Amino acid sequence: MQDKHIFLVGPPPSGPTMLQRMLESHAAIFSHPEPHLITPLAHLGYYASVDKAPYDHINAALAMREFVDGLPRKEEDYLDACRAYADTLYGRMLGQSGKTMFLDKTPAYGLVLPFLAKLYPRAKYVVLTRHPLAVLSSYAGSFFEGDYDAAVSFNDILGRYVPAMAAFLRRKDVPFFHVRYEDLVKEPEKRMADMFAFLGLPNEEGAVDYGKHEHVVKSYGDPKASHETRPTTKSVSTWARELANDPHKLEIARRVVDRLDADDLKVWGYDKAKLFDKMKDVEGAPAPKRDFKWMLDTYRLKRKVFLSLRKNIHENAFGRTVKKVKYFCDVLLRE
Repeated sequence: MQDKHIFLVGPPPSGPTMLQRMLESHAAIFSHPEPHLITPLAHLGYYASVDKAPYDHINAALAMREFVDGLPRKEEDYLDACRAYADTLYGRMLGQSGKTMFLDKTPAYGLVLPFLAKLYPRAKYVVLTRHPLAVLSSYAGSFFEGDYDAAVSFNDILGRYVPAMAAFLRRKDVPFFHVRYEDLVKEPEKRMADMFAFLGLPNEEGAVDYGKHEHVVKSYGDPKASHETRPTTKSVSTWARELANDPHKLEIARRVVDRLDADDLKVWGYDKAKLFDKMKDVEGAPAPKRDFKWMLDTYRLKRKVFLSLRKNIHENAFGRTVKKVKYFCDVLLRE
């Protein structure tokens, strides 16, 4: 089954949804938006555990390690069991598609790559990196209406993904194809041809025009990928124009970059000393206009409402009301 798997690795939102749609436009590849099958398996307790669970996860992790230690092949038997679970779900989803390869694009896998590589060492991996400041800008704009303070406070996305993905690229434990977002949108036909060759598939030039193909669209994935029908370079400099026109955001961006390791960034394909150089090319250019199309996306609308309601929830009247409702719900549903 492993030769039928493709894992697309990239931080959100760096363009993985666009690349996913180009890949699944190939006649041999089927995909489903962000299955999230691997992340729970990675935190069952043998390799890592959750911080909080509705059971004693500390004892469960200890018990699991002791149990696995008693198996004939120990860790390999455990991996076989995890792989059997994932293969069953992947295989049955793929089986009804009529295609031959399954592509899983779940950004969170970028944080559990050592486990994923152990689980599927013979799968094919496509690794997408993007200019770190473009990732930060896109993340803040997509989920926090451009509020860098809120975005960085909620999730240090670069501090988590840059070292994790760089370590994966350095190890070279599994076969992978690394492409930078900027190169992909600049010459998509060439990059996709190289990618299909890596996957052992014949090139299909029409896959670049992903908007002409049907795709499974569910709750997860970047809806902005639907705003275009093929890769475009028009967003490559958006982050630079944004920072050039906002000193506060620029200050936050510099603080975030200062914490990143230069060698990790080099592995990603970027020079830390030159990360802000693009701003020189956009001097005098106006700040990018906010894209209000996000309001048509139910996920972002829900997130906006959620973040608005969650603000100061432990101090305000709304929070007190929610706690009372939760109390009565807990009592009513208690078995």
